[in-house]
Amino acid sequence: MHGCAAAEGEKRGKIMYVLIAACVKNPNLRAKGITKPSDIAMFNRCLDRCRDCGIETLFLPCPETVYLGADREPGSFLERLNTKEFAAIIDGMEKEVRAEFERRGSMPACIVGVDSSPSCGVNTVYITDVKERGRGAFMKRFSDIPAYDVSEFSMYRIYLAAPLFSEAEREFNAKIAGILREKKYLVHLPQEVGDDSSTRDGAETGRIFEYNLKALKECDIVVAVIDGADADSGTAWEIGYAFAAGKRIIMLRTDFRRTGDNEAVNLMLEESGEVVGSVAELLGVLNSPF
Repeated sequence: MHGCAAAEGEKRGKIMYVLIAACVKNPNLRAKGITKPSDIAMFNRCLDRCRDCGIETLFLPCPETVYLGADREPGSFLERLNTKEFAAIIDGMEKEVRAEFERRGSMPACIVGVDSSPSCGVNTVYITDVKERGRGAFMKRFSDIPAYDVSEFSMYRIYLAAPLFSEAEREFNAKIAGILREKKYLVHLPQEVGDDSSTRDGAETGRIFEYNLKALKECDIVVAVIDGADADSGTAWEIGYAFAAGKRIIMLRTDFRRTGDNEAVNLMLEESGEVVGSVAELLGVLNSPF
C-alpha cells in the first residue's frame, strides 16, 4: 500500500488532528469483559491509519474510568452514570479539551468514538439496557464536531482495481488514487508496483500476482473502475475475490453505456457491491471525515 498524500492544510503548515476515545489507545479502560480480540485489531487499525497517513491524534480522557474506576462492571448510563457528580466530571473534561482546541488554533477534523459506550458512543449508546441511536454522554458535549465509530474510521486500506493498459487508463487511475490519498486512505494501485507493461517474463508475472494478491487480502475496501463495454477481466477477478472474502466493494462506472434495462454492467458484478457513477459519488459513499 502506498502512503497517503498530505492534506491542503498540512501543506500550509497546519497539522490535521482527530479526537479519539481513550480506550482506543488503552482498551484496559473499558468495562470488564467487553473487549474482544476483534476490537483490539480494530483499535490498532485506527491508530495505524493515523500513523500511516500523518494524522495527529488527541486522545480524550475517559470519564467512566475517572468516575467508576478501571475495574468496573458494564452498565448503562441510567444505571451507573446518571448523577450530578458524573455530569460535573464531563463538564470539566469538556473545558479542558476545548481549551486544547484554542491552543492549537483549529478544530479537529472529527471525533473517533466507540459505539454502544454510555459515554463515547457516536452512533449508538446504552442509555438503558437497550441499545439505541445517539451519542454517549461525553460525545454529546462535542455535537459540533463530526463523529465516526472506530469501526468505520479503521477501514482505510483501499485496493484500486482498474484496467491499466492505456495511457488514458493509467492517468485516470492515478487521479483516483491521488484523490483517495488526499482523503487519508492508504491506496494500493497495481500500476505503481510494476504491473504496467507487456514486456515481462514468467517470474515477473508471478511476482506481480503475489504482490497484488497480498494487497487484496490485506485491504479493507476494493474500489473498482468498471468503465467500458464490459468490465476488464482482471478487475472482474479482483471483484470476485473480494466478494468471496467479504470485503466492501465500491464500483466506479463513469461510462453512460448500459448492458440492459436494469443493469449498468454485468449483473454478477453489480450485485457484488455498490455501483457509483462519479468520483464525487464515490467519496460520498466512502463518507471520509477528511
